[in-house]
Formats: sequence, structure tokens, C-alpha cells
Amino acid sequence: MYSGLSGRQRVGNVTQVNDPNTAWVNMEPHWLLIETLLLGTYGIRKKHRTYLPQEPRELDEAYDNRLLRSVLAPFYVRLERMLAGMLTRKPVRLTDVSDNIREQLFDVDLQGNDLNVWTYETARKCVRYGHVGVLVDAPAAGADGRPYWVTYTPRDILGWRVENADGKQTLTQLRLMERVVVPDGLYGEKEVQQVRVLTPGAFEIHQKDAKGDFRVVEEGTTSLNEIPFAVAYANRTNVLESNPPLADIAELNLKQYQVQSDLDNQLHISAVPMLAFYGFPQAAEEVSAGPGEAIAFPADGRAEYIEPGGRSYEAQFKRLDQIASQINELGLAAVLGQKLSAETAEAKRIDRSQGDSTMMVIAQQMQDLIDNCLGFHAAFLQEQQAGSSFVNRDFLASRLEPQEIQALLQLYTAGTITQKTLLDQLEAGEVLGDEFDVEEEVEATQNGGLVDPVEPRQPAAETMPEGQAEADDEQMPD
Repeated sequence: MYSGLSGRQRVGNVTQVNDPNTAWVNMEPHWLLIETLLLGTYGIRKKHRTYLPQEPRELDEAYDNRLLRSVLAPFYVRLERMLAGMLTRKPVRLTDVSDNIREQLFDVDLQGNDLNVWTYETARKCVRYGHVGVLVDAPAAGADGRPYWVTYTPRDILGWRVENADGKQTLTQLRLMERVVVPDGLYGEKEVQQVRVLTPGAFEIHQKDAKGDFRVVEEGTTSLNEIPFAVAYANRTNVLESNPPLADIAELNLKQYQVQSDLDNQLHISAVPMLAFYGFPQAAEEVSAGPGEAIAFPADGRAEYIEPGGRSYEAQFKRLDQIASQINELGLAAVLGQKLSAETAEAKRIDRSQGDSTMMVIAQQMQDLIDNCLGFHAAFLQEQQAGSSFVNRDFLASRLEPQEIQALLQLYTAGTITQKTLLDQLEAGEVLGDEFDVEEEVEATQNGGLVDPVEPRQPAAETMPEGQAEADDEQMPD
């Protein structure tokens, strides 16, 4: 079978530094289909019979032609992008983060990606596999350079060891697969596999040589007494173990590909009518038909074209619509609360709450991941305060209507709500920009004298007309 899944638990045989552990071996079959779907039509065609079975007695040539006509619809890929995009619909907000770290987060991974772009790509991998890990790497102790964040998918996390200390689970060993590009000859380059082995305060890099063996090419110490590795889960089953939360969507996407292939093949064959002869001797020589030819028939013979009426394809068209609806319900409806079919408002509210709950978990996990990375980053720089982050939880656009804005302004004018409450509501209603800071705005208006008006000051006596000043003096009590 394409997935390789079975009811038997598989065991990893770890004898070399690059051997995956048992948990990795049992998670890996769940990734195969999803990784193929990410490659699109070209990728799934390369797997040919793995995902598009050849029918019994179907000729190889006929199968190859059917394979070339089969196209994969990108249901899974679009859904993965949409979910990750919901988290970064609004920029990640940082609080109490030093200017030095903020500046470095504009190129958080030393690949030119700022924190928001990096969060989007990391969230996609988290949704894809079920969890994702991030190593806050830095030059070896005593070397120049700054910390940077490196994302690892579960496929790259080969093995780990965890110990419980003071009620907290701590990584004591971590093995990460990496691929680096090195020069090859005068102009060429080649990719080399290496395994990074991390222990608290130290690291080793094992690189694959020409014989296929892994040998230590670099080792050193770090300035931290722990492994600076943070994890975010989308569907956790154990420490550094998870299942892809969109596995059902991937299976339905595969089913759609197979059914669509069958239907397209049948439509291709039936699109050309077949010429049939009635009452023509079977012993006759081969007959050809065309604009410049004529056929002599027996007295009761005739010829006509045969083509299907199309009723036999109706069930397959309905099946494709059903699969698309299932994908919509499992994916979009779980998050957006929208379906292709009609439903009650109460049912939409229930679907919305369930979807928000799922996305809330992922948002909280990504936020915790960034907070932990900020802590490691500050520790490398020997800064006391790491700061914190806030990942967007407003997954749907909810812009205030003009009448709602007017109602808020009337409440503020009447003194029922404060300026801060007004600005908070306008910010939540997406009236103000993403970079708008309510606290800074309130402070700025207060310093600028734009707060509640005060009583007007009386002009000085020397500026009054002389007669008016004497009249005021007479009215004042002794």
C-alpha cells in the first residue's frame, strides 16, 4: 500500500548517528502522502501506480496515457496556506523586547525573512506534520556572530532523549538532520548530509563522507547550559510526537485525484463515437470510411455511430461534488464556519466555535514557541529581559460598519466610554492600521493637551481695560 501503514508497531534500529528512533519510524508513514501532495501534479505522477493504481488487464501504454491526463487539484495545499495565513493575518506583536533583538528579528533566520514571514512558514510546517521544532543557533562560544532561528520539521528530528528534572521535562540529547551545500570543483556545488548532535552546553556535527559514513567534522561548546530548542504542536501525541491534523483532507484529495482520473479517461474514450455495421458479413475485408469513400451494404445492412448517452457518468460527477463538499466541511467549515450547503445560523455558530478552538490551540502554541525562542535569543546575548509576543487570534475579517463606528463615537462624546476604550474597539474592528499602538496614542494625546477640556483661564489684570479692572475691584469683598 502507498502509506505503508499497518497495525504493527515498527521499531527503529538505532546504531548510527543518522538512524531515526522508533517514534520517527512510526510517524514517517503519515507524512508520505502529504509530502507528495505538496509537489502537485508532477510529484504525484512520479509515484504513478503508488497513488493511481493500474486496472487489471489495462495495457501499460493505456495506463501511461491515462496517467498523463490525470491532474491533481490543490485542495490540501491551499488549505494549509490558508490556515497558516490566518495566524499571520495581523503582524506578530512584541512586548518588552529590546531594540537590539527587535532589529535582529528583521532577519530572524539569516535568510532574509522577518519574524512575520518566518512565522507563516513555520506555521505551515506545524500544520503539515503535527509539530515543528526551532533551534536558536549561535556561533560557538568565543566566536563572532549573533543568534538566529532555524526551523526543523519532524522528518529532520531523528532522535531525542528527555529527562524529568524538578517537575520539568528537559532535553538531554537531540539529533537533527541537516543538508548543506558545499563547493564542488571550480564552479559546481553539491549537497552534503550532516547530523547535528546537541547536548546541554555542547554540540557535534557529523558529516557524511564519500563512503557514506558519518564522521565528526566540528565540535564545540555553547554559552547555554541547556539545548536551545523550542517546539510547537498542532496535534500532539507525546513529546516530539504528533499526527498531521489534515490527514483526512489529504486522503480526500487523493480520492478526488483518482475519481477525476477515471472520469476523464472515460470521457476521453467516449468522446469519439464508434462506427457500427449491421448486417455486414464478418468475413468481409477491412472496411474504411471517409469523405471520399463509399461502402456497399447487403440489402438489409446499415451503419451508424454509437455513443453513450451520458447518464452513466452522472454518478461520478456527483461523487466528485461529494468529495469536494467533504473537503470543504472538514477544512474550511471547521475554521470559517461556512459550507457549500445551506445550514442554520446556530449550526454555523457551533462550527465557528469548534474551528476557532482548533486554531486557538495552534496560535497559542506558536506564541509559546516564539516566546521560548526569544528567551534563548536573549540568553545568548546575555540580556536580562527577553520580552514576549502575541500571535493573532482574530482569524476572520471583522471590520466595523459605519453605523457601529458612529455609535462608538457618540458613546465617547457623551462620556460613557473612555478614549482608550474607543481606540481599543476601533483597533479590534480593523478601522485602525495594524501598526497602531493604543497606549502610545493615548499618551501622545494627553501630552499634546488633547484630553478632556479644562476651564478657560481668566486673562491677567494688566491686560484688562482700566475701567473694567476698577469695576471688578469695587465688586470684590474686603
